[in-house]
Amino acid sequence: MSDIETVRLPAGRVELHDARRSIRRAVDLEPFEIARFPLTQAELGELLGETAQHPRRPATDISWLRAVRVCNAASEWEGLDPAYTVDGDEVTWHVDSDGFRLPTEAEWEYACRAGSAGAHYGPLAEVAWTAADGLSAPHDVGARHPNLFGLFDTLGNVWEWCWDLLDPARYGDYRVFRGGGFADDAHSVRAGARRGGGPRMHHDDVGMRLARGGFDAVDAAQGWSARADAERGDPDGPLPSGWTPRR
Repeated sequence: MSDIETVRLPAGRVELHDARRSIRRAVDLEPFEIARFPLTQAELGELLGETAQHPRRPATDISWLRAVRVCNAASEWEGLDPAYTVDGDEVTWHVDSDGFRLPTEAEWEYACRAGSAGAHYGPLAEVAWTAADGLSAPHDVGARHPNLFGLFDTLGNVWEWCWDLLDPARYGDYRVFRGGGFADDAHSVRAGARRGGGPRMHHDDVGMRLARGGFDAVDAAQGWSARADAERGDPDGPLPSGWTPRR
C-alpha cells in the first residue's frame, strides 16, 4: 500500500463543548500526526485486496468497529505496533502505541479548526461539499481548499469517526463522528457539530481519517480518559429539560 500522507500537528489547546451538561473544557494536546485526507476507497481497497470503484472518493459505509480494524491493518502493513486490541465488541486503545488509530474528539476538532475560532475555517462553499452542492455521493478528496494545517475535507464531504464515546449516559456505546457530510446543510457542517452512532452502524456519508501518535500514559490521552467515560456514563444532579437517560 502506498504511504498514507500525514501532517504532524504541533502541541496546542482546543476547547470542547458538552451541550448536555453545559460544560466547556480546554484540552492541551501533545503533537500528533493526522492524515491529510479522509481514507480513500483506493487506500481501503489496497488494505483489503479489493478494487475501488471510485478511487479518490472517501471510503464510506465503515462502521466504527471496522474503522478500528482498518487502523490495525494499516499499522501491520507499515510494520507498526497496532494501536488497538479487539475482542468482539470490546476495543482497548494502547495509548503508548505509535500505530495508526482514530483521532480523539479533541484531536479532530483541533485539526479541523487549524487555529480558527469560527464554525468554519473558510467560506463554506470554498472548503466543504455540502447539501448546497446537490451531490448524491461523496466527492473526490482534495478538490476544495484546505485549512491552515493543510488538511482537506475536514468539513463536509463525509463525517469522520473519532475514538470517543458520544454520551454514554444517554447513548450507551455510541461513538462520535464529526465534520458534516455531502448531504448536510450548513448548520451541521461546523467544526463544533457532534453526532454519533453505534459501533456496528454504517452510513453512506460516514468515513474515517487516520491518526498516529503514542503517549506516555495508560487509559488516557489527548482529551480522552477511561475514567471520564465512566463518570459521564453515570449522570447525577439536575438534567436538562427533555433529557432522559438511556434505558
